[in-house]
Amino acid sequence: MIEPPLILAIGDSLVAGYGLHASDSFPAQLQASLEHQYSGVSVINAGVTGDTTADVVRRLPRLLSSLDRRPKLAIVQVGPNDVLRQVQAARTRAQLEQIVLSLCNCGIPVLLTTVEPPALIRDRAAAYLGIHEELAAEHGATVWPFFPPGVLGHSDMVLADRVHPNAKAISAVVAAMRLIVERML
Repeated sequence: MIEPPLILAIGDSLVAGYGLHASDSFPAQLQASLEHQYSGVSVINAGVTGDTTADVVRRLPRLLSSLDRRPKLAIVQVGPNDVLRQVQAARTRAQLEQIVLSLCNCGIPVLLTTVEPPALIRDRAAAYLGIHEELAAEHGATVWPFFPPGVLGHSDMVLADRVHPNAKAISAVVAAMRLIVERML
């Protein structure tokens, strides 16, 4: 019997579902969208609001050892909080590489998601641009934008904080990401 796919979604508030009902979070919506084609699919929500790459590095070993089977895919969304906290870009890169290598060494394919920095912090984010793409090329991971075109910068796609995506935005994220996720399963 073929086991239904297990997907690990790990990262920051975009994964955790900051400000959303659990059923509206990225992992929950992704799982619901895949359920018809992959009966019994499970998407683990390992997102923690505020997480930086260092936080994910710290908690990844315990998380992986707690799983009862190997995920078919890990979706990694982390990095914006490093930019906001002004973690050195080289340190962010090294920690993100550690995350990718930890997952790859366990035989878990990696989908690294990226977030286009808003104009307000584009200068601050310049040193971080391209890190995900470089690491993906070096280690055989796949890169995909977390937000599809038309989501960022639209007031009807964010919560009252004007930063975090609402359920409608996450639905658009899932719709845009589903094809690459299916290809990787």
